[in-house]
Amino acid sequence: MIEGAPVAQTARPTDPEAVGPVSLWRNRAFNLLWVSQCLSDLGTAMSNLALPLLVLYLTGSAAQAGAVGTASLLVTLVCRLPAGVLADRFDRRRLMVVCDAVRIVGYAALGVAVLAGAASLAMILAVAVVGAVANAVFSTAEHAAVRNLVPLDQLSTAVARNEARAYGTQLAGPPLGGLLFGLGRSLPFVGNAVTYLLSLLAVLLIREPMQQPREQAPSSGGAAVAEGVRFVLRNPFLRALLVIAAPLNMAFTGMIFAIIVSLQRAGTPPALVGVASTIFGLGGFLGAFAAPVVQRWLRLPTLVMVLCWATAGLMAVSTLFPTSVLAAVPLAAAVLLAPTVNAVLFGYQAAITPDRLQGRVVSVMFLAATSAAALAPGLAGLLLARFSSGTAMLIFPALVAVSAVTATFSTGIRTMRAES
Repeated sequence: MIEGAPVAQTARPTDPEAVGPVSLWRNRAFNLLWVSQCLSDLGTAMSNLALPLLVLYLTGSAAQAGAVGTASLLVTLVCRLPAGVLADRFDRRRLMVVCDAVRIVGYAALGVAVLAGAASLAMILAVAVVGAVANAVFSTAEHAAVRNLVPLDQLSTAVARNEARAYGTQLAGPPLGGLLFGLGRSLPFVGNAVTYLLSLLAVLLIREPMQQPREQAPSSGGAAVAEGVRFVLRNPFLRALLVIAAPLNMAFTGMIFAIIVSLQRAGTPPALVGVASTIFGLGGFLGAFAAPVVQRWLRLPTLVMVLCWATAGLMAVSTLFPTSVLAAVPLAAAVLLAPTVNAVLFGYQAAITPDRLQGRVVSVMFLAATSAAALAPGLAGLLLARFSSGTAMLIFPALVAVSAVTATFSTGIRTMRAES
């Protein structure tokens, strides 16, 4: 038995033993949680574009606009592990409600300040930082809660649905934020407040518990973080997941950045550069819907190995067309596979991790993956400054090959099995 694999559980309303198989589309609690996170993600994607635009409008400084974005990213990274502790220690529904309430107040106040001509850089930075803290806690609590609302044999499908949500909001959020900013500089922030209000209402409508009863008081502080890290490092599958997820995220982020920069340097019209970016997003969005079908074709270990090696090969093909929009096509095919990998790996992670550790384990995975991705644009920039575009890009399929080798030879991956 894999360490941490669930054993006998008390039947919940969503357990197959309690009510029989129910389609995920008819799972009221999961759908409400999905809608709440969808609205939350949409608001975040809008603000990620609108906040730098507002700084540029007020100060005319690209450096200060970038500083706001960097501060938000760093705060999110710093808050990942503490967010996991909070998600395991406190009621997850209440945490999500508090996060939404904080974001409603922050963005509504910013919208009013912009409308009144009283917005300042300090206020924008404060809203960005507070929003980043709330985003980290909300998303961690949401991921930790899924296992309590979905039967074990539907976890991978639920993760795939969440992947579709993430890609969809990333496609829709920035254009919507830009459109609203063009219509009125306060509108994106008022819109953010509305999305968070609707998210809060969706969370309040969920009647099912989002965590199992605690037999003992959870640890706090550093001891709680250490317990989560130890669980990850002692579990063969979770160790392998760390090694697979970090290079994959770094490779995708770096490759997309490198292609966009290479196209710009080659004089590609901005509209075509935008088309390439859209192709990437559409690949992931469509892949999320295809993930449940793909998962039925192969055993879990074989599926993970095939997808990792296929991704490495497709990225290598993209390096043959570094200054052409054609480079987006094989990479989009690789992005198409990414949601299936995530659905399999993170669905299995949720199945084998005890509920009392869900938040901390998720936060460790998030921290590893997002930290690696955050380094990718810098790495791509350094390589592009020293080598030709095609040569510089080769580092990213090589990183995916590390994930593929891990998936091929890791005991933790080879012993994966479908949960029932």
